[in-house]
Amino acid sequence: MWSPESWRAKPAKHIPDDYPDQAALAEVERTLAAYPPLVFAGEVRTLKERLARVSAGEAFLLQGGDCAESFAEFSADKIRDTFRVLLQMAVALTYGAAMPVVKVGRIAGQFGKPRSSPIETQGDITLPSYRGDNINGMEFTEEARIPDPERLLKAYGQSASTLNLIRAFAKGGYASLRNVHRWNLEFASGPQNERYMEIADRISDAMAFMDACGLSGFNSRQLNEVEFYTSHEALLLGYEQAMTRTDSTSGDYYDTSGHMVWIGDRTRQLDGAHIEFCRGIKNPIGMKCGPTLEPDELIKLLDVLNPDNEAGRIVLIARFGTEKIAQHLPALVRRVQQEGRTVVWSSDPMHGNTIKADNGYKTRKVSSVLGEVEQFFDLVRAEGAYPGGVHFEMTGQDVTECLGGLQTITEDDLSERYHTHCDPRLNANQALELAFTLAEELKAVRERAAA
Repeated sequence: MWSPESWRAKPAKHIPDDYPDQAALAEVERTLAAYPPLVFAGEVRTLKERLARVSAGEAFLLQGGDCAESFAEFSADKIRDTFRVLLQMAVALTYGAAMPVVKVGRIAGQFGKPRSSPIETQGDITLPSYRGDNINGMEFTEEARIPDPERLLKAYGQSASTLNLIRAFAKGGYASLRNVHRWNLEFASGPQNERYMEIADRISDAMAFMDACGLSGFNSRQLNEVEFYTSHEALLLGYEQAMTRTDSTSGDYYDTSGHMVWIGDRTRQLDGAHIEFCRGIKNPIGMKCGPTLEPDELIKLLDVLNPDNEAGRIVLIARFGTEKIAQHLPALVRRVQQEGRTVVWSSDPMHGNTIKADNGYKTRKVSSVLGEVEQFFDLVRAEGAYPGGVHFEMTGQDVTECLGGLQTITEDDLSERYHTHCDPRLNANQALELAFTLAEELKAVRERAAA
């Protein structure tokens, strides 16, 4: 029997157990359980329908956003800039690949991060690791690193405000294709930006033609609004349990903290708490697939998470690194195909390509990111499956955190605008570079299918 709290009887990794006041944590969770939902069951069902189209090869999943959201850097401008870079990427993909793009942000809930080590040492001082703003503080002090349950309430409030603004942008006219030129960021430049502006010009010409023909109201919702969904890693299961509600129309359980949640590569144990929690909610579930995942284990996980083989339920997110993907991914895809499982295959080209620069900065090479995406498309197609999505970390800010790209960011440039609280992110120019690479790969998929 499953219930929203049945995960508590299972072993749980990467959930802090060192809250000094467990009673205060329980009280915060009770408070959250009485708060309004952040998303609604109907929206979640619509996303599942959209992902079902992706699994059938009729659409593409674009999932991106910040590595970890921050309390200190929370602002309307930063939310807007992330949103409009994703809009730009979606336009480039839709135009180049001639297919719908399902837009899902790593936003409005992506706070907690599993860490490779529970401790951090600077000099001769060792403290608990920073685990995300909804758990503890980034400042390297003993007080800041103590888990504080009140941070969960602040995370809920920031998520609610973020969702409110995103819904206004998505439905209030900002996302209209008539604004396609306005989405460009002031600092964006280079060949990819020029390619985007060429597409924007063509779209504007098409809109002007429609107006001249008296078709300005034709298909107006599709032209003036966008569907935009939220997602985050379901890491802190106490918070996720508190946000789980029973849908009044179906009687099913939905995690209303976000439209889609995913299980990390470190927390996908078959007998673990995270699998137990996610198997009972009706949200689309992502699962990170890394080098340690074996085909037999993957099928067992799918048996638990999606026993009815429901289309749109599961997104398998491949995160191997450019040097390991060819060794590990084909066997997984082949086995899923042999078993007749319906999934969305998505590429996370970021997490397997993290390196440390000579100057000590954690970074990623854009060439490795693009290289893993290209291999992902080739390997998934070779097994007769559809490469249906990408999952990446980016920001709308003018940062210098990832090396290379057409901007040719070097190790010496990293210190100029290295702002991430956790992992390095693509900036707007690098994200557009990824979008055009994806568009070319999808165009090749379409042309092969038509041949």
